[in-house]
Amino acid sequence: MERENKTNKPGIVYRTFKTYLRFVHDKLLYRKTYSINSEAIPEDGTPLLIVSNHQNCLNDPLGVLFTFRDRKPNFITRADVFALSPLANKFLRSIGLLPAFRIAYDGEENLGKNQDTFNITEKALLNGTTIMMYPEAGHQDKHWLGTFSYGYTKMAFEAAEASNFETEIFILPSCNHYSHYFGIQNEFMVKFGEKISLKPFYELYKTKPRTAQREVNKLVRQQIEDLMLDVRDVENYDAIDFLRLTYGPEIASQMGLNPKSLPDRLLAEKEIVARIAKKKEEDEAFIDELFADARELKFKLQEAGFNLHNLAHTPALMTCSLKLMGLLMLLPLWIFSLWPSLFAYGIPMLFFKKKFTDPMFEGTILYAFNVLCILPLCALITFIIMTIQVNWWSGLIYIALFPILMLFAWYYKEWVKNTFREIRVHMANSVVINKIRTLKKNINHKIKLIFN
Repeated sequence: MERENKTNKPGIVYRTFKTYLRFVHDKLLYRKTYSINSEAIPEDGTPLLIVSNHQNCLNDPLGVLFTFRDRKPNFITRADVFALSPLANKFLRSIGLLPAFRIAYDGEENLGKNQDTFNITEKALLNGTTIMMYPEAGHQDKHWLGTFSYGYTKMAFEAAEASNFETEIFILPSCNHYSHYFGIQNEFMVKFGEKISLKPFYELYKTKPRTAQREVNKLVRQQIEDLMLDVRDVENYDAIDFLRLTYGPEIASQMGLNPKSLPDRLLAEKEIVARIAKKKEEDEAFIDELFADARELKFKLQEAGFNLHNLAHTPALMTCSLKLMGLLMLLPLWIFSLWPSLFAYGIPMLFFKKKFTDPMFEGTILYAFNVLCILPLCALITFIIMTIQVNWWSGLIYIALFPILMLFAWYYKEWVKNTFREIRVHMANSVVINKIRTLKKNINHKIKLIFN
């Protein structure tokens, strides 16, 4: 079967829209984004299926989408997000997303609709389009890898079969990783593995299709596990998560890595998780004590209303007072920044809290509402009012300041919260402070034993 085209070059409208989407994603939604080992991505026009872990709803495919400059990939994602509204359905399809129906969420009666999606993607794959799939068939709310469905291997092999096994199809494992899932101005990275050719498995597939799918799936899953932070001790996830966030920067420095780099912190956090798992096999009672201390420390900090950084780097009370005075002086600017910031953050969050119980939809709702509705509407209103009251170019300048105003509003709120956390350290009972320091000292001692 001959391919109809070797590349999937998008038009000027798509590229312009994508530039706008990328700016909001990379500059407003996240503080910094990383694309690691992107040189492993085959050239455009190669039949390629990218397979990844799934952690954060729409944010996951967006990270891959913005890795590409000139190609338009297709993404297979959960069907229920297409049902949010006709506008959401049109938007998702416009950026290359296609629905996958799952029995647990969409009902058995809708599973037959998957064949339409598979037919589209198989044809697109043979035409050289890059396809992205998430075999967990749902996003996780924690850093661990769920069970894989074989749907992606079935689709890839059926595409090869449609070409009489003349087309070489590749699978590229990848992973997504976030510094934090919620809010804005966090860090995000997508990391690619090494491509796997299906061609060596074609003969096996002809006689034993399920065996071929299992062998390919094993190779893909192993790479994704190695790429990502995979906390398999789900029962103690809360304690492990607290420990890896607390000690990740320190261990990164000890390993000669950059603690300010998310990819380097990921390597350090993977080492922390691996060392804890190994130590648990050797001395489970020791690790149980470590987990108990971590949980108690986390609870004490939440109860006290500050974090370990505030405790270790508490400025003098006079400095805190000066910070409050500075924040008070900046208050008029913050009030000015509420247009459009209050609407950009407040309206999506109100809708999210009213309509959703799954916290992993927060980033999706925040991003989609802003790029589709709030930012364009606020820009239009601003332009009209400024044109009437002043002139049109003043309106354009005001709109150009939107990103700065939105970031200032967010960071001002964070500065206020951090200043009050520092004040709470001064106001905290000495018994509470001593208990926190004792727990931290005990954990430090145990972490050193694990790493020595």
